[in-house]
Amino acid sequence: MANDIEDLSRREFLGSAAAAGGAIGLAGLPARAEQAAPPAVPVALNVNGRDHRLSLDPRVTLLDALREHLHLIGTKKGCDHGQCGACTVLMDGRRVYSCLTLAAMAGGAKVTTIEGLADGDRLHPLQQAFIEHDGFQCGYCTSGQICSGVGLLNEGHARSDEDVREQMSGNICRCGAYPNIVAAVREVLKPR
Repeated sequence: MANDIEDLSRREFLGSAAAAGGAIGLAGLPARAEQAAPPAVPVALNVNGRDHRLSLDPRVTLLDALREHLHLIGTKKGCDHGQCGACTVLMDGRRVYSCLTLAAMAGGAKVTTIEGLADGDRLHPLQQAFIEHDGFQCGYCTSGQICSGVGLLNEGHARSDEDVREQMSGNICRCGAYPNIVAAVREVLKPR
């Protein structure tokens, strides 16, 4: 027995000790219990001028409520972390990342998605400008870009191309259509 211990290399000893220590540590941990989902809460949303009454898990984001419960799929889920802007919608005319906004927080607000910008068959001026200036390539970010642009127009902060780029910097276009997006927003900013 004494010779067995003497024959162990330092590496073998440390490996065996680490394995034994890890096993002892894991043996003392209780099994993880599954948590029940919180009870659903009533959520009243006004989306694109229509009232909706939903019963939702309080953890449901506005993005998931729009896409999965109201079947408005124009708003896209990009990063789900508020970093890309693909999910941008308007809440009382202001831009919000719907992936970071709980649906319950939108109760009492007027939410506008890309589907609600057009007036019947007549596109919103920024939607039309995106078409005229080819402000999209793959189109995945386009709904968020347009909603963000409409919010920017509502805020009235952009006067130059630099202003537009800065104010739209929360919306990423992985295809690189930025010059055309800026041109579309500037087209709508022009005095008519």
